[in-house]
Amino acid sequence: MSGVQDQLEIKFRLTDGSDIGPKSFPAATTVSTLKESILSQWPKDKENGPRTVKDIKLISAGKILENSKTVGECRSPLCDIPEGVTTMHVVVQPPTTEKEKKVSNETKQNKCTCVIL
Repeated sequence: MSGVQDQLEIKFRLTDGSDIGPKSFPAATTVSTLKESILSQWPKDKENGPRTVKDIKLISAGKILENSKTVGECRSPLCDIPEGVTTMHVVVQPPTTEKEKKVSNETKQNKCTCVIL
């Protein structure tokens, strides 16, 4: 019976309200592995899809999940319903272009700071 409890049913909710899954994952699965799974299952007809795992943010129970954490470590006690499906929200962060990086670096250089002692 412990083998069944080590499996979690997870579905991924995209920003447009559609879902990927549900799919069963072992509790020892890392968040990075979940992101790779999302990337491989991403609907081809959706615009602005992620290009790499770094473009994806996963949110569960109001917290952004870290890549190095396992699904078991991220599990919320509120979502721990036997035979239930956990919904994780997927946010795609568009990659920054070289032009945007250059502009942000220039604005940082032009700022001055004041220190009151």
